[in-house]
Amino acid sequence: MEGTTNETQKKGFSKGLIALIVGIIVLAGGTALAFMLIKDSPKNAYFLAEKNTWDYMMEQVEERYQPEFDWYEKTQTDKTASSLELTAEYNDPAAGSMGYGMDPATIINNSSIKLDSQSDMENKHIFTGISANIAGMEINDLEVFVTDEKIMVGVPFLEEVLQLNDQDFGPLLHQVDPAAFTGEETLGLDTMFESAGEIFPEEYKTHLEDEYFKLVYDELPDDAFTSSDETVEVNGESINSEKIDLHLTEQQFKDILSTVLDKMQNDDKLKEIIKEQMVAQQFGGIYMEDELETFTEDFEAGISEAKDGLEELQIPDGLTSTLWIADKKIVQREFVLEMGANAEELAKVSITGTQLLTDEKQFFDYDFAFSDAYEEGTMNIAGDLNWKDNEATDSISLSVEDIVLSYEGTETLADGTREFNRVFTLEEPTSGGGSLHWTGDSTYEADKMNAAHQISLDTPDFSQDMFTLNMNTEGQTIDSVETLSEDNVKDLGSMSTTELQEYFENEVAPSFQQWLFGIMAGGGMGF
Repeated sequence: MEGTTNETQKKGFSKGLIALIVGIIVLAGGTALAFMLIKDSPKNAYFLAEKNTWDYMMEQVEERYQPEFDWYEKTQTDKTASSLELTAEYNDPAAGSMGYGMDPATIINNSSIKLDSQSDMENKHIFTGISANIAGMEINDLEVFVTDEKIMVGVPFLEEVLQLNDQDFGPLLHQVDPAAFTGEETLGLDTMFESAGEIFPEEYKTHLEDEYFKLVYDELPDDAFTSSDETVEVNGESINSEKIDLHLTEQQFKDILSTVLDKMQNDDKLKEIIKEQMVAQQFGGIYMEDELETFTEDFEAGISEAKDGLEELQIPDGLTSTLWIADKKIVQREFVLEMGANAEELAKVSITGTQLLTDEKQFFDYDFAFSDAYEEGTMNIAGDLNWKDNEATDSISLSVEDIVLSYEGTETLADGTREFNRVFTLEEPTSGGGSLHWTGDSTYEADKMNAAHQISLDTPDFSQDMFTLNMNTEGQTIDSVETLSEDNVKDLGSMSTTELQEYFENEVAPSFQQWLFGIMAGGGMGF
């Protein structure tokens, strides 16, 4: 048993270390340009090609979807209102009734849900009203108002508005379970108002660039890079390219990794960044303080374990990464790394592929492979994206053994309106797979937008015309955001657990039951 455990640990150590190494190399390649000297060298050309390739792809995405990006930016800086209405069409003759005289199609086809939202992201206010019609049963007056400090909820069966302050959330949890909660937990309402850039602030990016990406760039020896000219075939085209080889010996690679691990082990800022990202991803950050403390201890122990393992780590062929570059962008790539605790337990990861990026066409085809003494696996990702005269024809596939996930799409953009037809397909032998069809159109103008989406499924047991989900959205800029009245507020955070229990049992539950019976009796569902 002990031998098996040790073998498992070595196996996991190899994989984890490989993932760390590949991450360092890739991230360094994408961001190190800011630290490079202004000189022509294979090392600089290598990293410049990495950055140019990434930047070019991002530019193409932004150019194609500029109206959508512009509207998103407006929602972050202006006060805006949006509405989303959900309806569905169901047609399954075999379903019949549910045994109670009700046809599912009658209920589904005569129901709708609507969300009306208003937001002021700069002042941190969001208001949402929810209404529904379930086969004639009307549900209205469900309202939510959120700031970075509190959440207020209005429901149709209570006269008062329920309120919970962010600062009261932790103490309330502590009352419920003092052993599990410290009282410092929050709802994390402020994360709702953070844009993508604020979720990972510029301060964090700068720290990683200055302390890690620059470190890797500086530690890589200039003579580890060599350059030559070579003609390669990419997507049927013969391309004259500059071939740049990066080769690190076993000792060179160990030295760089050791330097990075030393930096990580003593970097309190890095630990703070990771912990804050963990909390942010949970929305509300209901991470216990002891869990975060345990994470820090595990992080430091993991770094120490990795450093201790460097001595016995074997990398017989070192690290090799080769780029073929044309027009300052990557057209072909090979990456190979094999290492392990001993010669019998070597793990190998490789990345090989080609890509050709132009204004009208972006082609890529990459193979990823992993193997060790226990298992092996391969994955292929390929794509052919075409955009010309505001018309698109796209295809992307992700293949893992006999499972294939693919995307086929067409788009046209005319006078601010985008019409699209997108199909996501899963090919899987066991279940037979299926397809998700997404069609629609969207229009974006300076201060308003509207879109209509239709989504349906096609599987061996479910035809595309049996069910369609319709989503209609509208948006516009507004002058102000609605709020809920504070004249009659029930502050849940100021109540004890006993008061809360009595309130929900004696007031909320009976009022809800009375309201529910009333709308069911007045609805069209036959109750």
